[in-house]
Amino acid sequence: MSWWADDEDDDEPELDESDVRIRPNPRGTRPRSKTRPKHEDAVVGRVMTVDRGRFGVLVDEDTDSEHEIIASRARELGRTPIVTGDFVDVVGDVSGEPGSLARVVRVRERSTVLRRSADDTDAVERVIVANADQMLIVVAATNPEPRARLVDRYLVAAFDAGIDPILCITKTDLADPAEFLAEFDALDLTVVTLSKDAIPHERLDGLLAGHTTVAVGHSGVGKSTLVNALVPGADRAIGHVNAVTGRGRHTSSSTLCLRFTAEDGSKGWIVDTPGVRSFGLGHVDPENIIRSFAVSAVIPPGEPPDGIPLSEAHDWEIIDRLEAGELGESGRARIESLQKLLETRTDRPTP
Repeated sequence: MSWWADDEDDDEPELDESDVRIRPNPRGTRPRSKTRPKHEDAVVGRVMTVDRGRFGVLVDEDTDSEHEIIASRARELGRTPIVTGDFVDVVGDVSGEPGSLARVVRVRERSTVLRRSADDTDAVERVIVANADQMLIVVAATNPEPRARLVDRYLVAAFDAGIDPILCITKTDLADPAEFLAEFDALDLTVVTLSKDAIPHERLDGLLAGHTTVAVGHSGVGKSTLVNALVPGADRAIGHVNAVTGRGRHTSSSTLCLRFTAEDGSKGWIVDTPGVRSFGLGHVDPENIIRSFAVSAVIPPGEPPDGIPLSEAHDWEIIDRLEAGELGESGRARIESLQKLLETRTDRPTP
């Protein structure tokens, strides 16, 4: 008899599927798949704020059904950073009802990214805001004293990110900012001045409407006061300057995107950031530091030497021409400041 033939006298027990021991999946109730859902029904939203793994997202923007929802990060995003200003795709409960929670499943391509590092020797970048096209650099004329070197850092970060800078001087009722502003004569900067009782709303309306503007500045310079004036109801916390140290106290601890509405009804966005006392540039390509200055310089009249515009010159040519007085004393001061920034990069560790 063949071994596969039936044998009624065989004593071997009969087995079925229920008798097979299956090893449980320790990581879930179903096997993992490399196939990810396409989320074709996802809703597009703007990230308004980030708070401990939760994202405030505005959906249905500029429609009658516009509302803000709370979302978490979908597992498939991994460690993909999500920052204020990002445009994201969200799924799940997007009703915005109390207790509801949606999921961010995609981060859309960014037009710009503003970054900073902990210091100049740290190559690890920290993304501050995405998709901003302007930077409002807020500086006080006094109390605390204006710091040209910090402004230089903001400018380098803005030019490196492809963001247009606007220099805003506050507290001009307490001190004349002319001497400070003279340091930037060599640059083609948009400058706005304001005092406690005189905020140029019409000028600011024209500059901010239609743009996404990130506001940056040293603690205590009046940035949150300005944001509150531009966005009624923003209620950003306002700090005070220590009379002994001359330093401002950190009040805003989060980055928040706020809708700005001009007097004529046109709209824009202001992204308020926490006040900082330092702005590391460890992430910036050293070649872009000098080049950014030349691109933003006030080009002197007449034909350029050798027919080469300053913005198209090599780094060493830029330095030589500025030392020769092409942009005056303020141009020389700016180059010296940027050269000092470069010197801080020489000890940067190689990745």
